Amino acid sequence: MSKFITAAEVAEVLSVSMSCAYKIVKDLNDELKKMGYFVVSGKVNRKFFEKKYLYEEG
Repeated sequence: MSKFITAAEVAEVLSVSMSCAYKIVKDLNDELKKMGYFVVSGKVNRKFFEKKYLYEEG
């Protein structure tokens, strides 16, 4: 399993549209940038996504 989750995977996991998934990825990446991390467009760190949306501790 990749360390990054794509917008397509976000859409599937959360049962949302692709446009909504891209917005979620962008918002999460913006938050990571503010924390000083480098990000990859269209993908977000899987653990960060799970912590924010699936309530996983990590």
